[in-house]
Amino acid sequence: MVQRKYLFPGVIELNLQAAQSFGVNIYLIDGGTEWALIDVGQDDTLDDVIELVRKLDFPLSKCKMLIATHADADHVQALSAARDRLKAKTGAHPKAASALEAGDTTQTYARIAAQNIDMPMPPCKIDVKLNEGDEIKVGKLKLKVWHTPGHTPGQLSFELGNLLFSGDNIYKDGCVGAIDAHHGSHLPSFISSLTRIRAAAAEFLLPSHGPVFRNDPAILQNAIDRLTKYQHMADFGTCTVSWPLEDEWKRDILAGKMPEL
Repeated sequence: MVQRKYLFPGVIELNLQAAQSFGVNIYLIDGGTEWALIDVGQDDTLDDVIELVRKLDFPLSKCKMLIATHADADHVQALSAARDRLKAKTGAHPKAASALEAGDTTQTYARIAAQNIDMPMPPCKIDVKLNEGDEIKVGKLKLKVWHTPGHTPGQLSFELGNLLFSGDNIYKDGCVGAIDAHHGSHLPSFISSLTRIRAAAAEFLLPSHGPVFRNDPAILQNAIDRLTKYQHMADFGTCTVSWPLEDEWKRDILAGKMPEL
């Protein structure tokens, strides 16, 4: 048995535990009599993840649920294989479930032709549809489900005491999950989710990438202010709410006004 390295009581982050990068943070929730995983990563690291869980002396038969924070391939490409091998239920938001069950390579970022990214995205049945306010009981622990859309329509966060597993909403450096129309990103929803996280009672945020950090309102506010500007910048294409320059140009055209040079 490998000595367990608890990040917080009942929480082991498997990258830190293994001193190995799995490409995405994978949180093991230890409820005593059973356990769960928040995200499982990709196919090429699943063997290592399962072997690590075994070495930590968690009975594989006691896996309560394999939880998807959202449907991005780097987080859940291995979900179908993990479900089969661990004989465990899967859980995701209904809007993530539709992409996962279809094996949708566009919404999951499994295929980005312009960047020569093309990985398999095996369809995976989602056994439990997780919605806002639901609770996931893992032994003696309870995860409260938050629906925090914006990065993706089906992005979830999970509250556990003074902890919030915050997915791809916000990282320690103030960056946020990718904003992309093909991905289903929605800037107004993203801002609302970040505003909610900023006001959360949680002391620590446990993101899906990068280190855990304290819930600092200044970091959240900086991201909110940035995304508020993004809503009106052509850089973000159809994710924008408006583009003031284009609106002004159309008014000038209709008014027959020539450009001032």
